[in-house]
Amino acid sequence: MLIKRWLALFMLSVTVTSLALAMALAWVYRSYDFPSPTQDLVRGLTLQFVPHPFREVIVLIAGVGLLATSFWGLSRSLIVPLMAGSPAGRDLVDIVAEHRFGPVRPELNVVTLGGGTGLSTLLRGLKHCDAGLTAIVTVADDGGSTGRIREEFNMPAPGDIRNCIVALADAESTVGRLFQYRFDQEGSQLDGHSFGNLFITALTQVTGSFEQAVIESGRVLAVRGRVLPSTLANVRLSAELIDGSVVHGESSIAHKQAPIKRVFLEPDAPDGYEPAFTAIINADLIVLGPGSLYTSVLPNLLVGGVVEAIRWSRGTVVYVCNVATQQGETDHFGAADHVRAIVSQLGPRTLHYALVNSNPAAAAAIAPELGVDAVLDVGLDALAREHGFTVVARDVVNDRNPLRHDPEKLAAALVEIARGVTVATTAAVDRVTDIRVFGDAQVPAVVGGSAPVSDYHAS
Repeated sequence: MLIKRWLALFMLSVTVTSLALAMALAWVYRSYDFPSPTQDLVRGLTLQFVPHPFREVIVLIAGVGLLATSFWGLSRSLIVPLMAGSPAGRDLVDIVAEHRFGPVRPELNVVTLGGGTGLSTLLRGLKHCDAGLTAIVTVADDGGSTGRIREEFNMPAPGDIRNCIVALADAESTVGRLFQYRFDQEGSQLDGHSFGNLFITALTQVTGSFEQAVIESGRVLAVRGRVLPSTLANVRLSAELIDGSVVHGESSIAHKQAPIKRVFLEPDAPDGYEPAFTAIINADLIVLGPGSLYTSVLPNLLVGGVVEAIRWSRGTVVYVCNVATQQGETDHFGAADHVRAIVSQLGPRTLHYALVNSNPAAAAAIAPELGVDAVLDVGLDALAREHGFTVVARDVVNDRNPLRHDPEKLAAALVEIARGVTVATTAAVDRVTDIRVFGDAQVPAVVGGSAPVSDYHAS
């Protein structure tokens, strides 16, 4: 690294500079007559009362002591934080500052719940904001590479988690592209598999834990935030249709023949992931969506304890409505239909804001042959009054792809909501009466909320 030569040059320069200063001070002492009131002080400072060579020994000891003290302080400030181990990709100044002053709390703690393309789009926008990010991801996917891995290794679905990890990476690096690489050699056993899915699967086998595999994968890509599964259980998503039939498997739901009446998990209400509870309870902003309503957003709310944690949290709850319907899942749904499904799962007075696209140009830009409709901010007023949430209409659609959100527009709208309600909702927060244990977090018991305290403690 070519360090030793520069250290040697630095030490030589300090020696030469010190010698020059010593020569100058000796010349001043010998050539200048100090005023009589200061002569005793000057003699004391220059150790004239100590004979040679003891005078030089005293100065040498003092210099060595100062040198040792400086090296000790330097090691505590720089070397110890680095030896303690820090995630790859962090700036040196951040590592040192955290070691000295403790972790710096971000301006805004944001928790997102969802999956699929919608959640990764949201994370790509939010990672550039001054926010602590936690993505809670559904693990009910059973199609393609993920489905084959789940069937063979009996583990939660890694696909949506992989997408979120890549979305939160500092940059679209080579490793990020590697994680998204999909083998396409026809006839090969790897055909259709994503490298990222295989990597997470291998880490699960090496560490013995899907949870640890997700953590280590995030470290490899130096993600800005955390990616957490909503549950560690190997769950299956099923849907009951309005004709009474039942469809099993997330990949089969979009191909059903009748509208969806409800979705449910098997096993029913699986145990949630406790760090996810803690993140939700401590969040300033809780974002549901965007993403497939029945197969990405609602499955997180079906995990045991997630809805209760959202109710306990003092954070602002926002549902990001899709900008277009999804063929085979939400055909002919309007904004009110999307929000009604979320409210029915969350319970009354839990949702604070519904963020809906207000750009009518999106409807004209959607090709008719796609068989989908734009979802705009219409027909929500009555539902908002009934359930006590506020409709926020913003242009959040991607100008190039009217079926998707724009990451920057969406992030800006959510930050605006979070900052706008920070002060306004302070007076409306329910009174905290005591602290109860919920998972591994301390949760305030609330009086005057949307549901009785007994309901909150039922889980």
